[in-house]
Amino acid sequence: MIGIIDYGMGNLLSVFNSLEYLGAEAEIISDPVKIGSMERIIIPGVGAFGDCMRNLTEKGFVESLNEFALARKKPVLGICLGMQAMATRSFEGGEFKGLGWFDAEVVKIIPDDPKLKVPQIGWNNIIRKKEHPILTGIPESPDLYFVHSFHMRCNNREDLLAVCDYGGEVTAAVSKGNICATQFHPEKSQDYGLKILKNFLSWKA
Repeated sequence: MIGIIDYGMGNLLSVFNSLEYLGAEAEIISDPVKIGSMERIIIPGVGAFGDCMRNLTEKGFVESLNEFALARKKPVLGICLGMQAMATRSFEGGEFKGLGWFDAEVVKIIPDDPKLKVPQIGWNNIIRKKEHPILTGIPESPDLYFVHSFHMRCNNREDLLAVCDYGGEVTAAVSKGNICATQFHPEKSQDYGLKILKNFLSWKA
């Protein structure tokens, strides 16, 4: 069973529908106690970092997520804001503490080209920095769908799974051990996105 974490900020139905299309058993989880019975979890998210961490904390998810990801080392996928929450801290609208699963800060995208607008909205090619099971069967530079103004700046380059060019290098995906995350939305990225989700379902972390 795949648990989709509902902390009040996310495109839950899009993710749920994509998993259902792939034939996976998925459940939207609003009670952190249920996380322990899941085989793997997905943390989606759309919105501001500060609200995200406040909701995760107030709804009691932080301890359960840490237990699942760090102690039990079960497979976890973060999407968009769900990925950013895994950083040490964010500078979106102030300074906020994250889950700290990655040694990274969430910072605003500042393109070198003034013609590029922020947020980045639309399709962009990613450039992989290392191989990973969730990218199996995906071309070297696939077009995937992004909607974001901030991105994760990794202090450990080994955590970088993929980047994209948006007036400079922007983090597109990260991975470490049993945890992986994408800044792009696989559930909105058509065939390549569905393939990434399918790969996650069979990933032996």
